[in-house]
Amino acid sequence: MQEERRAMRTLTDVEKAKTLMIEAMDWSVMKWLWEKKRVREAADRANEALDELSKATKLLWPEDLRDAYGVLEDDSRPGTQSDGEVSTAVRSVKRADEEALRARMDAESTFDQAERQLSTSMACEGCRKAIDSWKLHEEAIRKAERLIARGRA
Repeated sequence: MQEERRAMRTLTDVEKAKTLMIEAMDWSVMKWLWEKKRVREAADRANEALDELSKATKLLWPEDLRDAYGVLEDDSRPGTQSDGEVSTAVRSVKRADEEALRARMDAESTFDQAERQLSTSMACEGCRKAIDSWKLHEEAIRKAERLIARGRA
């Protein structure tokens, strides 16, 4: 039940941010200057909500998957050797997480550049990249959610 509420909150935060980004693609430079704080806050809330849901999802994984993911996050950390199936599944989630993070950093960089150059076209590109990064993060979370069932089987 708590997981469902967290997922609903995440969906709400992300959908609000997506809606704002779509609206912002039509703004003038002056509107951007006036609303940039609101856009940044909405993006931060969406990113935070997705990060929290991702973390909560992985906490529901069986221990062997959590251990394998931890080893991938920090190669120096001693971990248990996992079988090929576990390793493949966890690597897939890890790659999806990394792809979403790269997309997020690219969107943030584009917004920073747009602000420095007062470029609405670049700000629009940042909006598109932010939306794409959230879709990638949601996809990574769905991959992680599919691994929860492995522990229940």
